[in-house]
Amino acid sequence: MIEPKAGELDATDIKILTCLQDNSRLTTKELAAKVHLSTTPVFERQKRLEREGYIKKYIAVLDPEKLNLGFVVFCCVKLREMTRETAHNFEESARNMKEVAECYNISGEFDYLLKVYCPDMRSYKEFIMNVLGTTDTVGSIQSMFVMSPIKKTFGLSI
Repeated sequence: MIEPKAGELDATDIKILTCLQDNSRLTTKELAAKVHLSTTPVFERQKRLEREGYIKKYIAVLDPEKLNLGFVVFCCVKLREMTRETAHNFEESARNMKEVAECYNISGEFDYLLKVYCPDMRSYKEFIMNVLGTTDTVGSIQSMFVMSPIKKTFGLSI
């Protein structure tokens, strides 16, 4: 079988990526059986996909409820002013906030969308009052509390 060129994916690469998205703990032997190849080409393809950046890392998906972090909030943040410096300062601050799992620069009425995990409402209030609210670049905050997750996927549709 001919290997695809760097930066190109073939059907086998897609199948490898799909299998690893579903279970990144598959052994090379198990993965090879799923894509109908021997272990050596599968190992080489997987290493190439890692090298080329298609695979960023392998992680364990934790259960927030079991870790007492089941209170999930999407928090919209508007900066006092949107300049390169204030954006940089806010982004640096957000990276260091342990409660913030995800932070996105967005368009629209707000500048940033944060996904925050806390044990409960009281903890979230403390986060707003003592962490996010003390960031001098923040102009306003709007919180949306997750009632129940409907769909939560970590894989991409490829």
